[in-house]
Parts: sequence; C-alpha cells; structure tokens
Amino acid sequence: MAVPFYDENIYLLNMKNDTEAKLLEVIPSVDVLNTTNTNSIPPTSVLKQLAVAIEAGKNFKTVKDLLASFGNSSPSKEKAGLSFSTVKSLVIREKEDKLASGFGDDKKVLALINSLFDADGKFLQRKLVSDSNTCTPKIPFIKDIHGAPPHGFVVKLSEVIGSFRSLHKMALFWCRVVIELRRFWSEEKHLPGIPVNEIPDLNSCLLYQQLQVINCCLSRKRQHYIATESFDSEMMEAGSNVKESDVSKGTVSAGSALYARLKTGELVLRQGANQLIENLAMLETGEPMYSPITQEGPLLTEDLIRETEELVLRTGSVGAGCSRLLSDMQAFKAANPGCVLEDFVRWHSPPDWIEDEPSDKVPGARGQLSSRMQKGGNLWRELWETSKPVPAIKQTPLYDEDLAVDGILNFFENIPISELFQQLFLALLSLGFVLAEDKLSANENLSKLFYECKDYVVATCQRNTWNDKVDDLCQVYETVETMLVSPEEVIKAIKQADETPTQENESPTRGELKLRFLRLGLNFGNKDKQQKKTPTTTKEPKKNADENPSRPFASFFDTKSSLFAKMSPKAKNLPQVDKPPAIDESNLTVA
Repeated sequence: MAVPFYDENIYLLNMKNDTEAKLLEVIPSVDVLNTTNTNSIPPTSVLKQLAVAIEAGKNFKTVKDLLASFGNSSPSKEKAGLSFSTVKSLVIREKEDKLASGFGDDKKVLALINSLFDADGKFLQRKLVSDSNTCTPKIPFIKDIHGAPPHGFVVKLSEVIGSFRSLHKMALFWCRVVIELRRFWSEEKHLPGIPVNEIPDLNSCLLYQQLQVINCCLSRKRQHYIATESFDSEMMEAGSNVKESDVSKGTVSAGSALYARLKTGELVLRQGANQLIENLAMLETGEPMYSPITQEGPLLTEDLIRETEELVLRTGSVGAGCSRLLSDMQAFKAANPGCVLEDFVRWHSPPDWIEDEPSDKVPGARGQLSSRMQKGGNLWRELWETSKPVPAIKQTPLYDEDLAVDGILNFFENIPISELFQQLFLALLSLGFVLAEDKLSANENLSKLFYECKDYVVATCQRNTWNDKVDDLCQVYETVETMLVSPEEVIKAIKQADETPTQENESPTRGELKLRFLRLGLNFGNKDKQQKKTPTTTKEPKKNADENPSRPFASFFDTKSSLFAKMSPKAKNLPQVDKPPAIDESNLTVA
C-alpha cells in the first residue's frame, strides 16, 4: 500500500525551481526597457547575460545547433516537385512557426521587433552631450575595442538580446531578427540606425559592417535604377541632326548629349561621359577628354578583405583587379570615341605617362608611356585591345548586390553563436563607456578612476584572448555603473584606498593602473570582512594576487566588495543572471 509522503523542504525546493524556470521564460517588455534603461548606461546584468552566452555558446557551433539542442528542430518535409520559390516560402514559414511556438508570449516579441526596427529610432534612445546630433560619432573608444556606434541598431539589439534570461530565448530572438532583416531587404526598406549609403566601417564590429553592406546595396540598387532611366532618356533625346554651328573646339552637344569628332570627321555620341577633364585632349583627334562614369567597387567587410588578401598571397591571382581595369577601359572608350591607350593611361595612371616637352597649344600632347607599359605582353595593352566601348550602366555588374546580401543573411542564420554574442558584448560595452564618459569626464573626483577602467578595457579587448576575460570586464563595467549610481560610495572608497599603504612585496613594475586596482580591491575586501562575517568550516590560506600571474587583478575582481553590493534600489531590482561556468585557473596562462 502506497503511503503519501510530504517533505516541506522538497516542496520549497520545487517551488523555487519552478519560479526560476518561469523567470527564465520572461520576455522583456518594450515599456520596461525604455523606462529603466535609457536614464543611465545599460545595466550590468544585461552585460553579464551576454557574457554567460559567450561562455555557453562555446559548446555550440552555430545558432541552429543551439536551437536543435533544445528540441526545436523538426524532421525535414518532403518538398520534391515543388518550385524553388514555393520551397523557400515554406522554409521561411516553418521558421516563423517554430519561433512562434518557442516564445510563449509572441505579442511581446513582436512589440520588441517592431520597436527595434522602428524608423523613428526612439526605442532605447539615449542622448550624448558631446555628440547628440550625429548618427555615427567618431569616438576613439569604439574603434579601440571594435564596438558599434552608440546610436546605432547593433547596440539596441545587444541590449534587447541581453535582457532575455535564457540562452534559448536569446537565440530564438536573433532568428526573429534575421527574418525581419530578410523582410526589409525584400521590401527594399533601409535598416534603421544604420547609415544609408556608406562603405563598411572597418573600425566597428563585423555585424555592424555587414548591416552597412545591406543598406548600401539597397541604395546602390536604387541609384542604378535611376541612372538606367536617365541614360535611356538621354539616348532617346540624342538626335541625329547636329548643326555645324554647335561645334565648339571639336565638341558637339545636342541637348544633354555630347558628341566627339573622329579623325574621319564623323560625329560619334559620347556615352557615359561624366565630367570634362581640364587641359587634357585626345592625342589622335584633339577632342577634349571626359572622365567616364565607372562602376562602383565591391563592398568589402573585414572578413572579405582578409580572404582576398589570403587568396592573392596564396595564388598570386589578380582577377578582381583585371575585371575592374577592363570595366574602366570600356567606360573610357564609350565616353571618349577615338581615344587610344595613351589617353587612358594619362587619365587612369598619370605616373605612367612621361611628357617630353610641355606644349601651350595641346598640353600633354607630347610624351611616351613608361617603360613598364611598353614591355611586351603588358596586361594593360592586352586588355585595351580586347575591350569594347560600353558605358558602365550597360556593363555586367562587377558587384552583385542581391548575391552579396543573400550571402550575409545566410551567414546570419548560421553564425557561430559565440561569435555573435562576442560582438553584441563589445557593442554594449562600448555604449556603456561612451555614455559614462559623457557624464564622468568632467567629474574631478571620479574621472581618474573612470579613465583607469577605460584603459584597462581597451588593453584587454585588444588582445586575441579577451573573451577569456569577460568576467573581469563585467566587474570593471560594474565599477563604472556604480560611479553613476552611487558616486558618494565610490569617492569614499577611493579616499580609503589612497590611505592604504602599499604592500612591500608588490612589484612596482606592474604600473600605476594595476597598483591602484589592487589597492582598491584589498580595501573593499577588508571592508566587507568587517561588515559581514560568514561562518566557515575550514580555513584556507589567503592567496596573494601575485601567486596567480594569469589574473593580476584577482584581488580586485574576485572580491565581493561593499561598493558593488551597495547599489541603488533600481539596480537591486534588475534581473539576475546565471553565473558562467567555473574556470580552472591552473590551466590559464598569461595573455
């Protein structure tokens, strides 16, 4: 006979586990994020959650692998016989259904997505005193740690994803963001918080660069459409009846169209002419020379630049450069009928044209090509002989915008999970320090400590192994947050630290920055022991920071100081995050 058993301790434990599980499923609210996070720097809890995600993400290769581990993957359906567009729409629909089932409250997720992609940019908007009117301020700190502009899309995304309480929800939300990015591209909408038509900023994180490419590709497609219509209209307006009275120094114009006279006297329409080049005329015809409208170069992010350099070094290939040179030659021939290779060299590569004597009548008419251009089998001459007069607008594109963006979006779907959270971590870290510097730089009592924290962050993030120091970076960030929330406590602690004598065994070669942090850490640790004593069963010998050279700031970062504990009520109510897995410090080495 079974006897019902009741244990109050087990019941309370189950209640606690259920409560914690429910907290992990909580979806952050738009109103809460806007009211609590925009008054100061992003809370430390958000940065810590991203740090936890970095550590946990090392166990998975991609976002898909992570979601599959949570049982979100379903068996592939039979799609044989369906068209590509139908299969693509089914796949997108399946993704949306999976994500909707993964989120318990889909309305909150949609509200977050809509706010994040709102063109007004009011969501999570923060004001910078030093640069409040510029969308992408040139702040050295962002460049130093490879972050993202403080007013941009990436920092807002970082704060939203870091506000989720579980790695599963963070990954699900990222997938929803990728779906929205695809929708914006298909509907030809620019992404908010990203420059509309700028080449990738190599000083920012790769994620920001890739989003820049998406916006720039959309702008280029629009410009190409307008340019094509304008070109076709000009060609239609170009009439065949040209009066001899319109001739001016060998140039004939009919409306907006331009003509050039060949040696035979025939008038030929200039196509794709951009601007008259002063003091340069074609050698054989004497006609004025025009610079052509050329194709724009490819949009290269830092990863593509690295791949291109490796390809050139490994194979010696210059294929991309040849394609660009051939395109420029074709555009130049179309804009300058009757030109020769020497004319192109004088415009495209002036150092390769050596003038014999200056001429007042036709400047630059006498001269010769450089020795490298005259060598047999010269690539320029071979390309020139094969090139045809084709304006840039009618050439095969050197850079396919649709293919480039599709590749980026596919990469987003399979992005290495740890790499994603590392970029979001640095973006949020840069935002916090930029905002804090705006408020603390003029503070006589706190500015010195702030800049010491900033210098430490820069020095750490510039190392290749910075992701092993995310806990230390979070502690430094928490110090900065405390300067803003409880400045009196920090000032008091600094004064006490200044009065603390330096230990005899402290090495002076560590520098003033490390010494101050160690002194502050020891001071806070002693203060904690006086205020709160915890019973211990065994006593372990106190370790000096120097015993572990791999963590020179151990005393400062590992001590649970009263400074960090005395947070404002608002800060105390911030959501807690799971602690990252413990690291075996015995295996660590000095970076």
